[in-house]
Amino acid sequence: MAAIERRIDPVRAWVLAAIAGVVALVGGVLAFPRAVYDRFVWHYFWGPVHADAAGSQCAVRAGGAVRLLDSASACAAAVSRGAIVAEPGYTLVSEAGYALILLFMLIGVWFMLRRLELGGDRAFFFALLPFMFLGGALRVVEDANVALASEGGVPAISYPWSAIVISPVIYFTVFAITLGAVLGSVWLARSERFDVAEYSRPLLASGIVVLSLTIAYLVALAIGTVPVELYPQLPALVLGLTTGISLLVWAGVRRFAPEITYGTESIGFVILWGHTLDGVANVIASDWALAIGLPFEYSAKHPVNRFIIDATQGVLPPSLTATIGTAWPFLFVKIVAALAVVWLFDETIFEESPRYAILLLIAILAVGLGPGTRDMVRATFGI
Repeated sequence: MAAIERRIDPVRAWVLAAIAGVVALVGGVLAFPRAVYDRFVWHYFWGPVHADAAGSQCAVRAGGAVRLLDSASACAAAVSRGAIVAEPGYTLVSEAGYALILLFMLIGVWFMLRRLELGGDRAFFFALLPFMFLGGALRVVEDANVALASEGGVPAISYPWSAIVISPVIYFTVFAITLGAVLGSVWLARSERFDVAEYSRPLLASGIVVLSLTIAYLVALAIGTVPVELYPQLPALVLGLTTGISLLVWAGVRRFAPEITYGTESIGFVILWGHTLDGVANVIASDWALAIGLPFEYSAKHPVNRFIIDATQGVLPPSLTATIGTAWPFLFVKIVAALAVVWLFDETIFEESPRYAILLLIAILAVGLGPGTRDMVRATFGI
C-alpha cells in the first residue's frame, strides 16, 4: 500500500475519480437525456424527492413536464400506460446508488481526516452523536412543511429549496453542517487565542446546539399550528424500550459471547442502541401508533422494511398478525445486524487503522440512527 501511494497520490486519484464521475453523468444526460436523466436520474433519484417535497402520491414525467398525482389509483394508471413514475421513498436501485456514493465519500473523508490528523480517537465518535440525530430531526422539518402546506399554511422552506432536507440531499446538508463544525472546532483547539484543549468538546457542543434549535422549531410548530401536534408518549416509549432492550441484549452478549465486544467496547453498545432505536421506532409507528394515541399509523418506506412486513404477512395468519403486528421481525433483524457489525470490528482493526475503523462505525451508526430518529420524531409530532 505504501509503495502504491508513493507512485500515485491517493487524494489526487480520488479527486480525479470524482470529476470523471460527474463528467460522465453530465455527458450522459446531455447525450441521452431521456435514457439517462428521465429514466434513471429523475426516475430513481430526483423524482422521489420532488414527490416527497410536494406531499404527493407520485410524480409523473412526460415530455419534459412533471405532473403531481394525489391518488394511488392515478399513479397505478400512469405506470400501466408506461409513463415514468416516481414515488416518495426508496427503491433498490436508489439505495444501491446511495450506498456507492456513501462509500466513495467515506474514502474522501478518510483522506481529509488523515491530512488533519483527526478521527483516530473514540472521542471523535461520541462528539458526532448529536449530528446523527440531527439528520433525522431535519428530515421531519420537511414533513412539517408538507403538513403545513396541505392545510393552506406557509412552509418555512419551499420547493426546490426544501430538497436540502429530503433524502438523499439531506445527507449532503448534514455533511456540510458537520464538516463546518469539525473544521471550526479544530481551529478553536489549535488556535493559540483560545483556551480549548480538545476539539471534541466544541464539536459536541455545536452538535447539541444545532439539534436543540431544530427540535425547538418543531415544538414551536406544535404549539402554534394545527397540522403539527405533540405526542410525548411516543419518544418516552421508544427511548425507554430501546434502552431497556439494548441493555438486556448487551448484558447477554457480555455474559455468553464477550469476544463480540472486545474491539468496539462502549462504541459497540452505541451501535446496538442506535439500530435498536430504528427497529423499535418502526415497530411502534407501524403497528402500535393508534394504540398509544397517535392520529394514524405509518407505513415503511425502505424496501427492506417493506419486504420484511410483506414476508411476515405471507407467513403468519391474519388472526395472529392482527394481535402482534407485522413489523416486529425488523427489530430482530436490526439487533442481529448490529451485533454482527460489532463482532467484525475486533481489536486488530483498531490497532491497524483506528481512523478508518472509527469512520466506518460512524457511518454504520448513522444509517440506523438517522432513519430511526426521523421515524420517532415524525411520529412524536404527528406528521
